[in-house]
Amino acid sequence: MRSVLRKLKELPERGRGMKAATKSSGLNKRPGKAHSNGARSGGKEELGQWGRAWEVDWFSLTGVILLLCLAPFIVFFFIMACDQYQCSVTQPLLDLYSGKATFLSIWNQASSFSWTSAKIYAIWVSFQVFLYMCVPDITHKVLPGYVGGVQEGARTPAGLINKYEINGLQSWIITHILWFANAYYFHWFSPTIIIDNWIPLLWCTNILGYAVSTFAFIKAYLFPTNPEDCKFTGNFFYNYMMGIEFNPRIGKWFDFKLFFNGRPGIVAWTLINLSYAAKQQELYGEVTNSMVLVNVLQAIYVLDFFWNEAWYLKTIDVCHDHFGWYLGWGDCVWLPFLYTLQGLYLVYNPVQLSTAHAAVVLILGLVGYYLFRSANHQKDLFRRTDGNCTIWGRKPAYIECTYSSADGKRHRSKLLISGFWGVARHLNYTGDLMGSLAYCLACGSGHLLPYFYIVYMTILLVHRCIRDEHRCHTKYGKDWTRYTAAVPHRLLPGIF
Repeated sequence: MRSVLRKLKELPERGRGMKAATKSSGLNKRPGKAHSNGARSGGKEELGQWGRAWEVDWFSLTGVILLLCLAPFIVFFFIMACDQYQCSVTQPLLDLYSGKATFLSIWNQASSFSWTSAKIYAIWVSFQVFLYMCVPDITHKVLPGYVGGVQEGARTPAGLINKYEINGLQSWIITHILWFANAYYFHWFSPTIIIDNWIPLLWCTNILGYAVSTFAFIKAYLFPTNPEDCKFTGNFFYNYMMGIEFNPRIGKWFDFKLFFNGRPGIVAWTLINLSYAAKQQELYGEVTNSMVLVNVLQAIYVLDFFWNEAWYLKTIDVCHDHFGWYLGWGDCVWLPFLYTLQGLYLVYNPVQLSTAHAAVVLILGLVGYYLFRSANHQKDLFRRTDGNCTIWGRKPAYIECTYSSADGKRHRSKLLISGFWGVARHLNYTGDLMGSLAYCLACGSGHLLPYFYIVYMTILLVHRCIRDEHRCHTKYGKDWTRYTAAVPHRLLPGIF
C-alpha cells in the first residue's frame, strides 16, 4: 500500500550471488541497438537477483532478530500509551525511569485476551476468507474502468505466471454495506465494537500473525507450492522473517500473499476508523473535523488500493517479496494497529481544526493522492500498451532492457522516462509521503504519537527506493545504469 499497503519495516537485503540452482549465470554479449524512444545496451551481465537475498550478512541478521523481538512490543507500547497515558509516548518512559511505574504494572493494567474478542476476530477473518474464496467478482461487469475477476500476476523468478481472483473491491463494498446496515437498522452490535475490544483484539491478531507465519515457514519445507521459487539461506531467523516461499498457496486460488496483504487488515482499516469516529461521538457528542479528515483521506487511499488491485499484482510487494513473518504478522498486526494511530489518538485527544488548518490538510492529502495515483497510472498505462500511448501529450520515452529468469529464458522490458517518471524515479512515493503527512497534521501538534506514521513511512519508502534499485541494478545491469543517468533523482527533483 502504495503497496498495501502499507507494510512492516523492510530490512537491508544484501545478496552476494546466485546459487547453482539457476541454469544461466549471465547474458551473452550482444551489440547495442538504438531505438527512437530508448536503447538497449550490450555487454556481459550476471543474472539479476529477484526477491530477497540468497545469503545473509550479519547486519541483516541483526536487524531481523531485533525486529522479531521488538516489533510486537512497539505495537503494544503505542496502544498502551493511548489506553493509559492519553497517547503520550514520553510519560510512560518517564514513569519507568522515575520508578512511578514498572513494566509489570503497565502490563497488568492493560486488557488481556478474551474469548469475546477471539470470537469477533474469528468471525471477521472467516467472513473475509468466504468473500475472497466463494464470491467471484461481478463488480468489474458493472463498474466501467474497473479491472476485476481472474487476472494474471507478474512473472516469478522461476518463470511462472500465477492467476488471481481479484475481488477486493467487492469484498470491501459488501463488508461496509453490512456495517452501515447494522449501525442504522439491524443493531446486531455497537459501531464501537472494534475500539471497545481493541487491546484484546491485539492478542488475537498476534496469534493469527504468528500462526500463519509459522505455517508458511513449515509449508515451505514440507510441501511448497512452487519449489523453484523458494529461497533458503540456511539461517533460521532470516528464513522465518523474510519468508522462503514466493507465492505460497492452498489449492488453486487461496494465495497467502494477496489475501493477507489485501483483505483482513486493509478492509478493516476503514472500519477501524469508523469505529473511532463512533466512539468520539459516544464520548463527546460530536465527531471533530479532524476525525472526518482522517476518515476521508485514508478511505480514499484504501479505495484506491482496491480499485487498482489488479495493478497491485505488478508491484514490489507481489513481484519480489517472499511470504514470511514480516508479511504474515505485519499485515495482521502492524498494519491495522499502527496505520490507524491518528484515529485512535483523536478518540483520546479530540482536535477541532480551524478552517484554514483543515483546508491545508485536505489540500495536501488530495495533492499527494493525485501525484501518487497519476504517477502509478502513467506506469500502468505504459505497461499495458507496451509504450503505445501518450503521456503528457507525447509518445513516451523509455530505456529498453533485457533480463533473465531462473529458467534461463531471456525477457525484454522497458523503463519509462517520461511524465512523472522522467521527473524522479519514485515520484509516486513522494505523493504517498505527502498523504501520510496530511494524516498526521490533522491531529494538530499536541503529541508525538500521531507523527510516528510519517517517520515510519519515510524510513520505509526511502529504504524501499534503495532496495528496489539494488534489485533493478542486478536484474538489468548496464541498462539500469543508463536509466539512472537519464533520471538522476529518486524522490525530490534536484535534491534526492
